[in-house]
Amino acid sequence: MNGALVFDIFLLIILAPLLLFALVAILNALSFPHLKTRRTPTTNPPSVSVLIPMRNEADKIGPNLRALLAQDYPDYEVVLLDDDSQDTSVQAAEAAAGKSPCFRLLRGKPLPPGWLGKAWACQQLSQAASGDFLLFTDADVTWQAGALSAAMAESRRTEADLLTLWPTQQTQTIAERLVVPLIAFAIQAYLPALAVHHLPWKVFAAANGQVMLFRRSAYQRIGGHTVVKTDVVEDMALAYAVKSHGLKLRMADANRLVQTRMYQSWPEVRDGFAKNILAGHGGRPIFLFASALAHFTWFILPWGWLVVALVINTSPGIPLLLASLGLLIRALAAAVSRQRIRDSLLMPVSVLLMSLIALRSLHWHWTGQSRWKGRMVQTKNKTT
Repeated sequence: MNGALVFDIFLLIILAPLLLFALVAILNALSFPHLKTRRTPTTNPPSVSVLIPMRNEADKIGPNLRALLAQDYPDYEVVLLDDDSQDTSVQAAEAAAGKSPCFRLLRGKPLPPGWLGKAWACQQLSQAASGDFLLFTDADVTWQAGALSAAMAESRRTEADLLTLWPTQQTQTIAERLVVPLIAFAIQAYLPALAVHHLPWKVFAAANGQVMLFRRSAYQRIGGHTVVKTDVVEDMALAYAVKSHGLKLRMADANRLVQTRMYQSWPEVRDGFAKNILAGHGGRPIFLFASALAHFTWFILPWGWLVVALVINTSPGIPLLLASLGLLIRALAAAVSRQRIRDSLLMPVSVLLMSLIALRSLHWHWTGQSRWKGRMVQTKNKTT
């Protein structure tokens, strides 16, 4: 095999995926639904149970609960389950709720064998809910005025059995800004929304556990959270279950109506992503390693190639094209998901940070040290 052919193959390995990602990102920019405020019909609106699992969220639950209890949707309840919080979360929630007639606070039962904490909390919430629709949302998610009505309107417009929203991610520290937006990048550049909505195959499935709005009958049909009780990435597992049962899965960008700040420091970002990233690759270390290598090839290697070309005074055209294409895809995803476009310039650094997160996840996998909010997330070679 001559050198020119090797070069052409190497170039194709980088260029072809980048062109595909660019095509998907452009398609999603044109077709990805965005939540819009709509007036709720006053005649027979379906009832909604807003279900919130809470564990150690004392600094966030108060304002977020008050915002939920101030929504303008005519028929809803808010059910909050305290999952053995070790801080003042319960007191903060009670103070925020006051004597609201649509609020209920539950104390979670002990975690049974074979269940992960969030899935067990959500299962208990579903059993206590009375609504026609079940809206699972996290305690750190902020609902702006009119957001619940907008979500219900989108669900009914699309006739979704499961509508999942992608909240606008609030990021402040440099670690948050470089890593958290990669969630939106992956959705916008790797997963065509039209395929998720209209093709039956599980490969075109995605969901975000921060906001999942189920038609109650659909939730019961797939078996609720019992079918994902051992899944670390339970939202994706629920999306697969919806697809497997031939039900309608729909996605929408929350368009600032729903917002969240997931983490507030590099240790939180690192450990929060590390607990999920291996499970997101099927629990297979080889898949995670291959993914990290691929992203290094697509988004970092062209920059090294560009530097070498400049140093040895050869044409920088090809590596500059590849590097620029990677930045433009990241920038488009940032614009669509309401993130800082200028942070896209540091995409190679973002990929390096994700590689460090992947290494931490693999270390946890091999040593059985993965913990989150005081609980074991996975033990060596299996999830608990």
